[in-house]
Amino acid sequence: MKVSLILSTLLPLAVAHEARVTPLQKVIELLANMESKGKTAKHNEEVEFAKFSQWCSSTQAASTKSIEEAASQIEMLTADIAKAEASAEELATEISELEASSNAHEAELKEATAVREKEHTDFVASENDLSESIDVIERAIAVLKSREADVPQKVPEATSLLEVRSDSALPREAKAVIDSFLSMSNGQAPLANAYEFQSGSVVGMLEKLRLKFQDQRLALQKAEMNAKNNFEVLSQGLTDNIKDESARAKDKTATKGARLEAAAVAKGDLTSTEKGKEEDEKTLEDTKSLCHSKSEIFEKNQVLRSEEIKAIQQASEILKSDDVTGNAGKYLPALPQVAGSALVQLRGQGNSQEIRDRLVNLLNSRAQASGSKYLALIATRAAADPFAKVKSMIKDLIVKLQEQANSEADHKGYCDAELAKNKATRENKESEVAELTAKIEKGEATSAKLAEELAALSDALSELAKSQAEATALRAEEKAENKQTVEDAQAAQVAVQKATKILKEFYASAAESFLQQHSKQEPYTGMQSEHGGIIGFLEVVLSDFARLEADTSSAEDQAASAYEKFMDETNQDIAVKNTESKHKESSKQDTDSQVISLKKDLELTQEELTAANEYYEKLKPDCVDLGLSYEDRVKMREEEVQSLKEALAILEQEDIA
Repeated sequence: MKVSLILSTLLPLAVAHEARVTPLQKVIELLANMESKGKTAKHNEEVEFAKFSQWCSSTQAASTKSIEEAASQIEMLTADIAKAEASAEELATEISELEASSNAHEAELKEATAVREKEHTDFVASENDLSESIDVIERAIAVLKSREADVPQKVPEATSLLEVRSDSALPREAKAVIDSFLSMSNGQAPLANAYEFQSGSVVGMLEKLRLKFQDQRLALQKAEMNAKNNFEVLSQGLTDNIKDESARAKDKTATKGARLEAAAVAKGDLTSTEKGKEEDEKTLEDTKSLCHSKSEIFEKNQVLRSEEIKAIQQASEILKSDDVTGNAGKYLPALPQVAGSALVQLRGQGNSQEIRDRLVNLLNSRAQASGSKYLALIATRAAADPFAKVKSMIKDLIVKLQEQANSEADHKGYCDAELAKNKATRENKESEVAELTAKIEKGEATSAKLAEELAALSDALSELAKSQAEATALRAEEKAENKQTVEDAQAAQVAVQKATKILKEFYASAAESFLQQHSKQEPYTGMQSEHGGIIGFLEVVLSDFARLEADTSSAEDQAASAYEKFMDETNQDIAVKNTESKHKESSKQDTDSQVISLKKDLELTQEELTAANEYYEKLKPDCVDLGLSYEDRVKMREEEVQSLKEALAILEQEDIA
């Protein structure tokens, strides 16, 4: 009874002791786990660093691009500021010149106006004097002609002649004749009824004086008309110049303000751009520093992990060699087997079939649950083969599964790293393709808009050239017509003056011949009573032709001035549009060049994206999980290993038994 009690106590302890994994096996298992964890950690670090490296590349590329764009923008803004300020200074100089010219024209107009006012005042005074003289002479002639019959002498005759003689404009010869006539009249005693009329010579002289004064008045009026027309032409020209210069100065002042405002806006943009560039440069420098630091740490960690995994693998190979595992299996289990054999002798045999059944049931149930072909194979072998062979198979299978796990972990790391890099590449290239496509569309739209604006400018230039040609043709026609009118008016004036001269000379000679005759019978001296009216009409006609000449000349000057102003303004408009057209043509060429360059970049980027997609398709069969995921496969493999370890423990119990 005592021996049986001892055996019943020791047997479970011995079985429990042998059911545990031996120290050597535990060490090998721990090393395998360490190798798996090391590879997993190495793989995870590679994946994370691949993401971080991609972030570094994209951040550095974005920062570099932003810095380059900012530098280009700074250069452009600096040029724009210099151009705007230079333009403002040039406009300020032009404004000063226009203001000085306008002030000079205003002073000239003021001076010309003062001269004209004085000329007009002098004209009015002279015209009044001549008109009064003509009026006095005409009244005197009328009084003297009333004496053509023998009538009593009247005092108004002497009074009229005295008024004529008192005229300051009367020549000395005329005054002498009047004095002689008056003295003759006063020296003879008047008859009761009348005396013979003998004032014909005085009348003829007065007629000549009247014609002379009328000619002087006509010349004075013509000179006044010409002076007035000349002043009006000068005044109109100066006024137009003042208005044009004031308008141009106003436009240039507005343009100058716009230039200064543009320069101020550009300076603000320049300041913000420079600040943004500094921030981008700092970001780039910090990113480079951070990426370099982490890259060094990653490389050191990878070297250390690789050396650690290599050391674990070497240690595992040594422990699995026959020198260790073989000798341990040969010598270390000997002591427990002595007690085991004694126990076997005491307990007898009969438990082997029970252990085999337990082992087969365990393996079959686990194989069905997990779908493992390895567990099913071991279950089949365990039902037929000796336990020693089954144990060897289980151990080999455990090692094989662990090697598969390590190999798959390495492959998983490679796949994750390549997939991460490929994904980042595809996303970047897709983003670049979209960005380039948008830029190309924008550039093409800008080019099309510039083409429309260039066509509109071309049409406008054609219209301006056409209007200039039409205005030139009309000006030439109008100039020729005005020239002909002036020539006709001048010819008419010469003819009227000639006719007037003929009549005046005739009646003057007729009057003189009358004065030389002393016959009592009055000779015929022409239609003296009518020629004065004809001369008056001729003077009116002459004045009309002179006015026609003056008006036509003034209209010609105004038309020429208007034509020159129109041509100047049109030429200025043409120059502005030509400059704008050249600028837009240059912008269109630059835009088209950029579009061509962008299309080349798009083609290259599209090729890179296609290559990345093709590489992704190559990775998919080996790296993309289409059935079980990597985590599920790891879990199943761990369950298989655990099941095999449990089966090995059952076989160890059978050895003890």
